Amino acid sequence: MSKTMAMVDVRRNLTRLPEQLSDSPETGAIAVTRRGKPVLALMSWDLYEAILETMEIMGDEDLMMSIRQGVKEIQEGKGISWEEAQKELNL
Repeated sequence: MSKTMAMVDVRRNLTRLPEQLSDSPETGAIAVTRRGKPVLALMSWDLYEAILETMEIMGDEDLMMSIRQGVKEIQEGKGISWEEAQKELNL
């Protein structure tokens, strides 16, 4: 659920926005508007880092190929249980 705020309101409430974003993570980002048009996005640092990490993963072709292969194997019933994986890894 995204929220929209006018630039003037952001300016007025800037010091309170970090708490608002951390207290309500479901908000995601706040679209900051100027004259009714979005010009900026404000988000928590955690959300920003998560987006960067997701982009990095999705940009790694080898990793994405491995993820797709793993999903395909699970859908085909070729996966193993967590208990089996722990045994194989000696955990």
